[in-house]
Formats: sequence, C-alpha cells, structure tokens
Amino acid sequence: MIREIHAIGLDIGTSKVRCVVGEPSESGKMNIVGIGEAESRGLRRGIVTGAAAVSEAVRKAVGEAERVSGLGIRSAVVNLSGEHFRGENKNGVVAVAGAGREISEEDVERAIESASAMQLPSGWEIINRLPQEFIIDGQDGITEPVGMIGARLESLVHIVIGPSAGRQNLDKAVHRAGLEVERMMLEPLAAAESTLTDDDKEYGCALVNIGAEITSMMIFGRGAVQHTAVFPFGGLHFTKDIAVGLRVSIQEANQIKHRYGCVGSFMMNDDEKQEMIEIMPVGRTETRGLTKEILCDIMQPRAIELLQHIARETTGTQAQISSGVILTGGGAVARGMVEIAEQVFDAPTRLGYLESEYFGGLAAEVRGPEWAVSCGLALSSMRSQIREINMNGKSSTRKVAEWFEKFRDKFR
Repeated sequence: MIREIHAIGLDIGTSKVRCVVGEPSESGKMNIVGIGEAESRGLRRGIVTGAAAVSEAVRKAVGEAERVSGLGIRSAVVNLSGEHFRGENKNGVVAVAGAGREISEEDVERAIESASAMQLPSGWEIINRLPQEFIIDGQDGITEPVGMIGARLESLVHIVIGPSAGRQNLDKAVHRAGLEVERMMLEPLAAAESTLTDDDKEYGCALVNIGAEITSMMIFGRGAVQHTAVFPFGGLHFTKDIAVGLRVSIQEANQIKHRYGCVGSFMMNDDEKQEMIEIMPVGRTETRGLTKEILCDIMQPRAIELLQHIARETTGTQAQISSGVILTGGGAVARGMVEIAEQVFDAPTRLGYLESEYFGGLAAEVRGPEWAVSCGLALSSMRSQIREINMNGKSSTRKVAEWFEKFRDKFR
C-alpha cells in the first residue's frame, strides 16, 4: 500500500509555478521523483487575476513533472497565499462530561470549535485552525489530551483567517487545469514542513518566506505556530528598483538581479566592486557599463528596509526565537541576504534548505529555498496519506491514541 502513494505539491506563485512529485521510501524519507517549473501568469500578490493564465502555467509545470516522473498527476496539495491573511491566538473552554470524565475526541473538537467562535468580516473565512496546547483543570502544556481525565478542558488555538474568494478562485483555476485540489496549505506552513526540525519548532524560530510580491512569516514556539503575518512586498521590489535606477526593462532588471545581485557591499572585495556589468538601457541601441558596487548600492537599502519591517513585527510579538530566523522563497537567495538579516534581526539566520532527513531521490535538484514550499506541500501530502493507511489498519484503541496527530494535520 505504501508504495502506491504518490504525493504532489503544487506551489503557484506570482513569478513561478513549481510542481514536485514524491513517493515514500523504505527509510521513511520522501523520494522526489518528479519536478516541474513554469513561468507564472495571472496572479498578483497571491490573488488570481486571470484564471486562464494561471491554469496554463499550472499545466506546463505539471506536464514537466509528469514527464520527469513518468506518472499521471490527477490531484495535488496547493499553496495558499494572500496579503490579507491574519493570524490570531484564541482560547476556548468546555466542560468534560461522560463516564469517569475521560476526555474524548468530541471534547477536543468542541474545545477547538469554542476557540474558533469569532466574528468574521463579510466574505472572510477561517483558513486554518492550528492547536497550540490544551489545559486540563489548570494543568497547561498538554498536546494530546484524548484519554486523559479532567473536568475542564481549555484549548489554545492559532486561527488564520482570510477572504474566501481568493481560495475559491485559485481552486477553480486549478480545476480548470484538469487537477483536483487535495487540500490547500498556507505557504509558510508548507515551507516549515520541509525546512524546520522538531527542535526548531520547539525552541522557537521565525520562518520568513520571501516571494515575488508577498512575504509571509510564521513564528513557532513550543512545537506550534504562535504568530502569522503577511507583508505586501517581496523580491519584485528589487527588480523594480534596478529597472528604475538603471533605466532598463523589467526583464533585463530581473536577469541582472539573478546574475549579479548582492545586497551586502561588505561581501565584495575592492576588485569585485569595480567589476563592470554591461546593460542595455531602454530606448538605446548601445550598451553601457556600470560597476557591481553601483548595483549593490541600489539593492542594499531596499533589503535593509524590507527586513527591518519584518523584524519590527517579530519584536512586537515578544516571541523567543532561540533557533533563529530561516529564510525561504526565491527572494531569499540574493547574495548577502542572510548576513543582512542576521544583523537586522539580531538572531542566528540561515537559508531554508530542504532537511536531508526528510528527502531523497532528486532532492539535490530542488534543495534551494525557492523549492521549500512545493516540497513541503508534497511532504505533507505523503505524511497525511501514510497516516490514513496506518489508521485504517489499526485497532480501535490505537486509532484513539493516534487520532490527535491526524486531527492536527488536517488543519495544516
């Protein structure tokens, strides 16, 4: 049964659509057997603006992944993003009834429902309900309350809300491409799945996913999500700055950014600073040269500004991030970004590469931070499918014992 599992992650971003196909290995890792990538069209800040263009980009990325893997793809776990998403920490309390006051699955669900009872703006919905911990008769820090004894059960839940139209339009665009949506998963949550260890989540860290037009952040602590924030900026800001500063087209600015971009002048020696780059200004027929130092002078202030904005949000939560800051997404790969972030956040900072203990197969091909979301989506799908198979084959007592893990997973 395990060998029949095929997990597909589909990351539909503003600039790229990435598809990853995985299957479980005997060692417990997910072997990546197919990858596909295509230029993205029809999205702005994570919101569908042209369904036909999104569907076409999805078809291209999925088609490439099918050719590499030799498998037909029918459904996928899809990323969910948008600048209006908001995270809130809520609590709910219920009384435990029944024989011996043993806490049941229904009690836990009632406690989480109680925490989720909130007034929503018109057209908004609850995107995710992420249990943080439970308190039984005043005893806190409990993660698996099913089967325990108590009279009063309190749940602490991180709830993410957002406009329902964004999710519905993305769902329609994926269906139009001929795929079923297995479920949707928040971008930073997917990136965390593939790049963070249990220790990172336990001791506290901030995962920052820098996309083209949106940057999302999740702060983890005590093994659960403590804070969510979304910012309306990303890597495209660097491209626009270069285009305006050097008077080149957006396409050329993007190429210059990827080929020569550096956001930390301290990363370059004097010789490299004076190296010349040939550019073609808009409306000109001859090229002109500029030094790498000038390009860095354009990009560095923007990197500091964006990271300071995120750091202020982190400081405002008063969260402990002992494991530091992890940067994922295509906007994180600019040279010097980690070093600048380390200074701005005043915390250990690293790029979010795929955790080697989770992945095998073609993992080396997609190890970069820009693949963190798509690989996390596929890994989440695989783990969910394995759990479902295991649950179907367990005795009723084992099912109760493992129910809570599955319950948490369906809200991820």
